[in-house]
Amino acid sequence: MSDLTQSELRERVAQRRTFAIISHPDAGKTTLTEKLLLFAGAIQIAGSVKARKASRHATSDWMEIEKQRGISVASSVMQMEYRDKVVNLLDTPGHQDFSEDTYRVLTAVDAALMVIDAANGVEAQTLRLLEVCRSRGTPIITFINKLDREVREPLDLIDEIERTLGMAAVPFSWPIGMGKRFHGVYDLAQDRIRVFKPGEDRAGGNEEILEGLDNAAAVERFGAELEHARHDIELVQAATPNFSRDDFLAGKQTPVFFGSAINNFGVREVLDALVDIAPPPQARLAVQGPVEPDRAKFSGVVFKIQANMDPAHRDRVVFIRVCSGRFERGMRLTVQRTGKEMRPNNVVSFLSQRRELLDEAYAGDIIGIPTHGGLQLGDTLTEGAEPLQFTGLPFFAPEIFRGIEVVNPLKTKQLRTGLMQLGEEGAIQVFRPLRSTILLLGAVGALQFEVAAHRLKHEYGVEARIIQSSYTCARWVSADDPAELDRFVDGNAGRIAYDAADAVAVLTATAYEMKVVQDMWPKIRFHVQREHAGLVLESA
Repeated sequence: MSDLTQSELRERVAQRRTFAIISHPDAGKTTLTEKLLLFAGAIQIAGSVKARKASRHATSDWMEIEKQRGISVASSVMQMEYRDKVVNLLDTPGHQDFSEDTYRVLTAVDAALMVIDAANGVEAQTLRLLEVCRSRGTPIITFINKLDREVREPLDLIDEIERTLGMAAVPFSWPIGMGKRFHGVYDLAQDRIRVFKPGEDRAGGNEEILEGLDNAAAVERFGAELEHARHDIELVQAATPNFSRDDFLAGKQTPVFFGSAINNFGVREVLDALVDIAPPPQARLAVQGPVEPDRAKFSGVVFKIQANMDPAHRDRVVFIRVCSGRFERGMRLTVQRTGKEMRPNNVVSFLSQRRELLDEAYAGDIIGIPTHGGLQLGDTLTEGAEPLQFTGLPFFAPEIFRGIEVVNPLKTKQLRTGLMQLGEEGAIQVFRPLRSTILLLGAVGALQFEVAAHRLKHEYGVEARIIQSSYTCARWVSADDPAELDRFVDGNAGRIAYDAADAVAVLTATAYEMKVVQDMWPKIRFHVQREHAGLVLESA
């Protein structure tokens, strides 16, 4: 469909950088996200996450409950241009209850930016997300935030990163002082000090640079803090290896930057590093083998679905990571799961809730297709009908269950519509029991139920009642013999439920009961995660 040469396609792909920002809650991730947009020129003034009741909110937080509570519970996608590169930035929920959504986002990126609160160090949720990155071989850049506050010693933080993450931390910058005595950062590569100026809310302000650690003006102004930093820098340079891009790409090293996102300090260096050392789009794994990004034909995978991003239009946007080739608006695409063809014409790129129609996209880009159904998480779209199925987008067996009832029976249809869409998004798992009219919700964390109820009320006009459930354990089931699976369903009808993708699951009140069921049915496979209805992964 395109007259682009192979070398031109390779050049367009090489211009792309696609990364996710990960952190523990309250580390400053959403603030850093909008400051990166600020420095790239994508926005002109930054909102403050802390000002929850103000008219401005974080650019990447669009959901009403996020504005009320000042937390991110949905992933946001933003595209911007910086230094002749196209940067695709994915902000993720920091809250652990939304780890599934974060996991799916991490399958769509080629690098991760880890934000650490300099007062708290590496926290539990950060560790969980980093395990995901390491399992996928995703390179990680580290930003240690909030140096304008009283924080831990930088050497302690570097040591903790190395001990807990199991990789060498290579500082690219080093702080001079902290809190009220935070004077700036020393750039180890360029041998210069960037002087800290608090309260700067816009990009492009005048920077004060002092050359070298021995600069007389710096010694006079910063005194003991500069001497302390000089001592630390000598220790770090003697103890840490030189930066190796190969080791970084292999997950053996993480470049470390210090700064204060709320003050726009240290943000530009991070953005430069993402452009200079983060990898361009990489090959993606499929059942048929790896798919290279410069493969001539378009292919993409659905990694996120979001309903009601624009409440005025009640829309449903499917987010697709372009994995290979060139996407052109109006081209014929095949949905591999169903074999159906589609020709999307109103495809969009994002700056959070702002959208722009796009005519083309390349491997690494994230595109959005507004739909009314027909696509599921994990679906592969291709140019042409050749068989292809990307892997690595799992759903995990829920750990908590609740029943859900509609307060007004006249709203039953709206409840089912809303839950179907939330289930297709992966915002929460929805199960339809075979022998009950009460729908079940499954989640990793309890906050997911609160968000589901809030969204049902504000986006679908349905007041719902969340009720206790006796179930505590779920497994998806499969069998080589379809007849054996049918016998299992008939014999356990009281425990059987279907999820949003119509995959069969068995639910039990205890883990012991699940073990008994497994022992009784040796020909049935029980799974703790699935990818989509036709491709089940890890067995229990």
